[in-house]
Amino acid sequence: MKIAVCVKQVPDTETRIRIAPEGNALLESDVNWVISPYDEFAIEEALRQKEKHGGEVVLVGLGPDRIQQSLRTGLAMGADSAVHLKDPLFDAADTLGVARALAGAIRTLGSVDLILLGQQGVGGDNSQMPGLLAELLDLPQVTMAVKIEIADGKAKIEREIEGAHEAWEATLPCVVSAQKGLNEPRYASLKGIMAAKKKTIQTLDAAGASLDAAALAPKVKVLALELPPARPAVKLIQGDPASQAKELLRLLHEEAKVI
Repeated sequence: MKIAVCVKQVPDTETRIRIAPEGNALLESDVNWVISPYDEFAIEEALRQKEKHGGEVVLVGLGPDRIQQSLRTGLAMGADSAVHLKDPLFDAADTLGVARALAGAIRTLGSVDLILLGQQGVGGDNSQMPGLLAELLDLPQVTMAVKIEIADGKAKIEREIEGAHEAWEATLPCVVSAQKGLNEPRYASLKGIMAAKKKTIQTLDAAGASLDAAALAPKVKVLALELPPARPAVKLIQGDPASQAKELLRLLHEEAKVI
């Protein structure tokens, strides 16, 4: 079976975020970029399904040259090849434009049995990509999967809902988004890292994905970004427990005004 995994590159959660001078983008010079954690679950699940059923795993990612580092990481984990979507027309694309580009790239892969991706990209957290891809490719979708079993041309999927799990069945091919708990992503071995250097990353532009400027014209624009306000310093209450409790009640009443 052939499995396509959509990969997004996001800032490391430990990176200190700064806003660029224009005010509507991140200052990238100090950012450490990594695979979105939810997409790591998707890559791991694709590799596990390949190990069970055979076939190949193809990674698809959109972005500047730096995304090849994340694609190489996925290849080192065990994916077979990757497609890098790169074109100036993609630079201003909104979520729909990105989905159209990913769908165009997936169509070039021929017959794909399963499309996996994270339930959301850490950073934007739009959670729109699974639904958009399924719509554009005219495929069934199941989101927030925590268990996937493939057999007889069907996928049996357990998904997480509030306070419970649901069981779904979808015919292949289908789109499935990965949730935390689906698996534990593996680390790339030294052998995998060395092998990844020889694996193919195909570069695909907008024309190669059968797209033009009109299809990628953004309908949504980021007007401004701002960091959350700084938190006030912690106030330490001195004294014995009784006086501390009394002072805490006073502060909650007079300053915080919550009681």
